[in-house]
Amino acid sequence: MAGKVVAILGATGVVGTQMMRVLEERDFPVRELVCLASARSVGKELAFRGERVVVREARPDAFEGVDIVLGAAGDAQAQELLPEAVRRGAVCVDNSHAFRLRKDVPLVIPEINAADIANHPAGIIANPNCATIIGLMPVWPLHLRAQLKRLVVSTYQAASGAGKPGLDELEREVRAHVDGREVGATDPFAYPLAFNLIPQIGGFDEEGYSSEEMKLQNEGRKIMHLPELRVSCTCVRVPIVRSHSESITMEFERPISPDEARQILSGAAGVKLVDDPARLRYPMPLEASGQDLVFVGRIRRDLSAPEGASALVLFCAGDQIRKGAATNAVQIAEHLL
Repeated sequence: MAGKVVAILGATGVVGTQMMRVLEERDFPVRELVCLASARSVGKELAFRGERVVVREARPDAFEGVDIVLGAAGDAQAQELLPEAVRRGAVCVDNSHAFRLRKDVPLVIPEINAADIANHPAGIIANPNCATIIGLMPVWPLHLRAQLKRLVVSTYQAASGAGKPGLDELEREVRAHVDGREVGATDPFAYPLAFNLIPQIGGFDEEGYSSEEMKLQNEGRKIMHLPELRVSCTCVRVPIVRSHSESITMEFERPISPDEARQILSGAAGVKLVDDPARLRYPMPLEASGQDLVFVGRIRRDLSAPEGASALVLFCAGDQIRKGAATNAVQIAEHLL
């Protein structure tokens, strides 16, 4: 029979349900869809291609006969179950952090390093962090032209980056403010997010960097095959429903002008140039949401760069649930075909 048996681990979550939509939109050859989640979601029905798919419990034997697994679960569940899927003959594309930096697991953004997909001895291919994907999409084509040396990045990450609990909490807080009620205790954030921002995503290391901030350096080095790339990143949670934005300063080995960068990015895969400040056209999360292109604009020289240095600044925005997670995973699975 034509098509693949595809399982989604964590099918009832924000990324899992988006994976289902992307499989439909891109007409992925699914012969059978297996929706897996925790025991509390067993029996729930999810819509796929006009039919209802009953959620099964995520257990090792649930992967029997599965060809491709799309992982949308947390680290612990991924570490426990994806090796079981591999033992049963499946190839796994995982969105968790669990396997990203393992040497035997490729970490892939298809527009950048699709060739790495072919070498996956552990049977697992890792999806990068959402902010890493969104930031590297415009950086990579400029690197090919001018050889990247250093990145300084500030991210502005939406509440939905924390999953459905983050979305629910932002909505609760906004309603409380509108109704004149006390916001009260907050979860999953350390502080109230509505009408605020929180300069912390993940725990801090001994240097004062959060785990989210180190992902851009460590994952970026692996994806772009630039082991010495210097990166300084500050990640901030902002009261936005969907789509992450990033301010990126890039230092290059070779000269590159803002006009050259615009020309390169206007033809780059997966990128949409939105760069006309005179007409108030620049990337914004509202416009970037609900689709797979990373919007890029505000391209300009870095005025603080030393004389003779080549450095540019840009601003980008992308849907972290789609290109930053679900769509990137499905694109990887397409290469497996």
